[in-house]
Amino acid sequence: MKKISIIGAGRVGETTAMIIAQQDLCREIALLDVREGAAAGAALDIMQAAAYFGFDTQVNGGSDSALIAGSDLVIITAGSPRKPGMSRSDVLAINRGVIDDIVDQVLEFTPDALLLIVTNPVDVLTWHAWKRTGWDKRRVLGQAGVLDAARMAHFIARETGNSVKDIQTMVIGGHGDTMVPLLRLSNVHGVSAAALLDPAAAARIIEKTRNGGSEVLTLKKTGSAYNAPAAAVATMVDAICHDRKRVLSCVSVLEGEYRQSDITAGVPVVLGRHGVEQVIELPLNETELADFQVSIDSIRADLELA
Repeated sequence: MKKISIIGAGRVGETTAMIIAQQDLCREIALLDVREGAAAGAALDIMQAAAYFGFDTQVNGGSDSALIAGSDLVIITAGSPRKPGMSRSDVLAINRGVIDDIVDQVLEFTPDALLLIVTNPVDVLTWHAWKRTGWDKRRVLGQAGVLDAARMAHFIARETGNSVKDIQTMVIGGHGDTMVPLLRLSNVHGVSAAALLDPAAAARIIEKTRNGGSEVLTLKKTGSAYNAPAAAVATMVDAICHDRKRVLSCVSVLEGEYRQSDITAGVPVVLGRHGVEQVIELPLNETELADFQVSIDSIRADLELA
């Protein structure tokens, strides 16, 4: 991929730029932020690490929207972060306006790009971004399940003592308290995670996964998570840049899948060069479908508020 733009030079945006540069996923990264000097300073800092990490990706930062022109992919991390005690929905009103302004910039300067939303509440804002662009649903997606799955893998590793390298997990639904961690469809090197855990451990993992971001926020007090979110975004970018056709849980537009329509939610998709190339319908049982419906209802409630 030639050029990737990241809008929002906060901790998630800057860390994402660093990982993408280290992995040589594109030739140029444009880092944009409305705060004067913030993006330029972050870009300069990243470039000064290039000699030691061995990358020659060019990272440029600034506050002029024209900087994103010609991007193949635009990643939006800008917005008001959560504070301790806040839910992702609590930042909806302010971040809806932020996303609308940014989408308009994308439409003006790089109308052929793919659009990846990270800003919370990501399910709702991905839907609004898709509607505002009028683009094919494959081109607009959100980051959620990739991060939640990584958190779930960590908690399974901690409970079982197994290497996290052998753990594959699946989380669907909204990126919030009603997300649906699917232990039945998660595994440790092919062995069902549900078979390895007693009921109490399984309940702990589900609860910890749902509150993974909140726990980090509560512990840090002055800032939310950024290392794991940035790693999750970079994983999605890698799948797109290399057309890997990876199956990853992303916020995607649903048009009949999982008995849902005109909604965005986290579901497994085939992620490749054209974005969401296929939505995969999992063989959910009735309990899992009911839990997924609760999560969808929560997203729809937020859509009515936006």
